[in-house]
Order: sequence, then structure tokens, then C-alpha cells
Amino acid sequence: MSGFNKVVDSYADAMHGLQDGMTVIAGGFGLCGNAENLIVEIKRLGVKDLTVVSNNCGVTDFGLGILLESKQIKKMISSYVGENQTFMDQLLADELEVDLTPQGTLAEKMRAGGAGIPGFYTATGVGTEVSKGKEVRQFNGRDYILEEAITGDFAIVKAWKGDHYGNLVYRQTAQNFNPMAATAGKITVAEVEELVEPGELDPNFIHTPGIYVDRVIQGEFEKRIEFRTVTEEA
Repeated sequence: MSGFNKVVDSYADAMHGLQDGMTVIAGGFGLCGNAENLIVEIKRLGVKDLTVVSNNCGVTDFGLGILLESKQIKKMISSYVGENQTFMDQLLADELEVDLTPQGTLAEKMRAGGAGIPGFYTATGVGTEVSKGKEVRQFNGRDYILEEAITGDFAIVKAWKGDHYGNLVYRQTAQNFNPMAATAGKITVAEVEELVEPGELDPNFIHTPGIYVDRVIQGEFEKRIEFRTVTEEA
């Protein structure tokens, strides 16, 4: 098994090779499925001028937000900028370049990048700011804009379970963006809640095949909740 064993023992090994100016694709949705410990390692490394591709940017003091706080991110390609005051402050102060991308389009950009498809046409964003400067073509009488695929130097994802071969299973909301992000990195690093032996994962339920994954590390997670809603006592 040793030749196929992708497990690394430290976060330094997991993010080895990350350099200034690189593009990092991060899976997750809100605070679900964030590769939170890999993000902490990126902060520790101190790399700068990063382009980060992610649906959102965590919150001020958690997830990708800690990289904004340390001003390691030069550009965000994302869909949702709420819930992070630092994000909004840096955007309004022209300290952060932001490419706002419709959510479905962003997911498809990652998927297309992982599939080796350089671009695709979509009706989403036609006639809006999103379409400015982009090629427009008609199909069956409807306008579509050309969107380019996204790939990254690194992709970081968080899975529920993974094995030594890099096969991954995500849980519930963590399935948003993580499966697409995992395919689009030149180096894909996964941190998992549970590391299992090869053969323990049912092949019918694997979300990311190990062929896409280069490094796996088992971590411990805070699983923070963005908005805790509880029933008030009468």
C-alpha cells in the first residue's frame, strides 16, 4: 500500500510548496466543510498575494477570514461576501480585489477546470455587470455568456471520511463546493475527520475518487456555527 499512501503526518507537509502569488481553491459552504486547519497552516506560512477561490470567505476570526485579517489575500473569486466585516471593509477600501461570481457559475467553473474543459456558456448573468467584457452568443434564440474555467495551484478540502488512497466522503452541506474544488487543484490536499483503512469506504458512495487527491491529513475540528438559533423559553 505504501506507494499509494497519501497520508501526511503534519500540516507543514500537507501545504508544502505553497508560495506567494499562488491560487488556492477552497471548498466549503459558509462554515460547513471548511478546511480550517489547512487555512491555519497557510496563515502560519505567511505566504502573501494569494488569489483565493471560494464561495465565501468565512467570518472575521474563523476560516478564510483569518487570511484576510493578516492581509495574505490579494484577490477573492467568490459568490457571497456577507458575514465577514473584514471582507467588506477591505473591499470598500480597495485593499482587496474581488471577482463576484454567481454561485452556480462558480461551482461549474471549478468542475469544468477539473474536467479539462476551458470554458462554457451560461445564461446566468446575461445583461448584468457579470457579463461585461465577456463573449455573448445565442443558442436557440437565447443569449449566453462565455465563462472560463478555474484551476488552482492548490485545492484544500475538508471531508467527513477519507482513506489512505485519498478517496473522500463528504457529509451533508460539506458536499457544496468541496467535490468540485477537489478536482481543480494541481495539488489537492484533504483534511478528514475520520481516516479509515482502504476498503472500508463503500465505492458506491465515494464523492471524490483518490485519483484527484495528492495529500490527506486527519484533523480535529471546531465546527463553529455562524448563527445559533434556539427556541426561547416561554
